[in-house]
Amino acid sequence: MEASVRLLHRYEMSATQHTLRRAFTAQAHPAKGVICRSCRAGIVRRHASSSAAAAEAAPAPEINILAEQIPRTAEHIPKAAPAVTQSYQMRAGVVLSRPPQITRDLTPFEKSFFLYQRRLNERLALPFTRYFYFRKDTPADIQYKRRVKERQTPARDIGKYNAYGAEGWNDELLVGAVESEPEHQMQELLKDAEEPTKEEETATSLEQPMPRITEADKLNDQKSLNRLLQRTLYLLVQNQQGRWVFPNDILQGRENLHMAAERVLVQTGGINMNTWVVGNAPIGYYKFDLLKPVVDGPNQVLGEKVFFMKARIMAGQADLATNLFGLKDFKWLSGEELQTHVSPLYWKSVRGMILER
Repeated sequence: MEASVRLLHRYEMSATQHTLRRAFTAQAHPAKGVICRSCRAGIVRRHASSSAAAAEAAPAPEINILAEQIPRTAEHIPKAAPAVTQSYQMRAGVVLSRPPQITRDLTPFEKSFFLYQRRLNERLALPFTRYFYFRKDTPADIQYKRRVKERQTPARDIGKYNAYGAEGWNDELLVGAVESEPEHQMQELLKDAEEPTKEEETATSLEQPMPRITEADKLNDQKSLNRLLQRTLYLLVQNQQGRWVFPNDILQGRENLHMAAERVLVQTGGINMNTWVVGNAPIGYYKFDLLKPVVDGPNQVLGEKVFFMKARIMAGQADLATNLFGLKDFKWLSGEELQTHVSPLYWKSVRGMILER
């Protein structure tokens, strides 16, 4: 009961305070005196809605955003620098070679071995049946007996040796013996063929073999192809800068390496060379970097790359009188001679293409 009375008393006091607050507000603001707060809030919301509707109904002013922003944006965009392409100058080179014309010289061991094989064959073969080939007491039979008595064997190129005698086992030569030299054996064969018989008054003159050492070797004529017959020779040219290199030029148009190599040979040594470019793939590669790149329009040249094609010369000779590259000189050189003419960097790149002989 007492609790109910207290709640009622608090409610009456709260109502009285609320009435006094409204009366005070009405006296301070006469224009709003009769409007409660809840009604005022509703009026404000309706006013805001009306203003929004009016704003939507009114046409919005057109603003050309692009017209205002594009000029300002363009002022801050830096101009793009032109694109620079870095590349190497592609060139085709030709390794033109003359192959060996004769067999190489034998080593001392090979000379001794081949002579030992021929003497061993005399020991293992049956004795020579003289009367099967020569009629008795004929000039041929007399000549044969005289020659066999001198050299003790039918063979003409193994020196003085009797395969069936007491010293037949001694079929090896001492170091430095002339019997194992090919020149000595050749002279013995020619001497045997040129000796006259009783029916002849003079000896028959036979054509001598060509020497292995030519006049070009004796004169050291490095422009001649008739030198170092047992070695491979390579064509080397001297360019405008005075450097010795293989013939080469820039690739032109859509030509490939094979076509470029054929063109370089004609434009370098003329049309009097009968040459053959071997294959379509290069056999070597040389790269040269410039100290400072060279600007050629939109391109920046860093250096040059030379791809070498293998070629052979069958006939003719190089002639630089009509060359199109301003070449000064040419030489036919072996591998060892070539190394002394080119730069160390160039030799390091091309030595894998050079044959040992």
